[in-house]
Amino acid sequence: MKIFRRRFIPNEIIDISGDEVVFRDDKKLITRWLPIKPRPDIGSGMSCIYFDKGIKISKIFDKFGNFKHWYCDIIKHEYIKKEDKYIVTDLLVDVVVYPDGHYEVLDLEELDEALKENLISLEVKEEALDKLNSLLDVIKKGEFENSFGKDFKI
Repeated sequence: MKIFRRRFIPNEIIDISGDEVVFRDDKKLITRWLPIKPRPDIGSGMSCIYFDKGIKISKIFDKFGNFKHWYCDIIKHEYIKKEDKYIVTDLLVDVVVYPDGHYEVLDLEELDEALKENLISLEVKEEALDKLNSLLDVIKKGEFENSFGKDFKI
């Protein structure tokens, strides 16, 4: 199986097939990983891509293995069955959820920039915002951990 991460800003496609696949079915893909480049703020992580929801939830740990926060990417994906290959496209908007429940929405300005520079269509921007709103509804209701945390107990 191959997994590629595609980003618009910067424009890049990175092969992340070296991540350890923990679980995979038609609804989700769970991996364990180390940062692509060493970082002082992230030691390791675990991610779950929810294909039907268009989000990737990552549980981030420090270099000592202590949980730091959840990092949520708004994504879309493509699966090429004959190659057993996933292309996961980052739709720019992110949400960080902290252990105490507060959260931050990141990179909304990048979404506007990508549209202005014709890197994405208006439809892609609307898709990203719809998925963001769905995720924020879960967070605001206090259901984030119950909705997503259980998938990281593998």
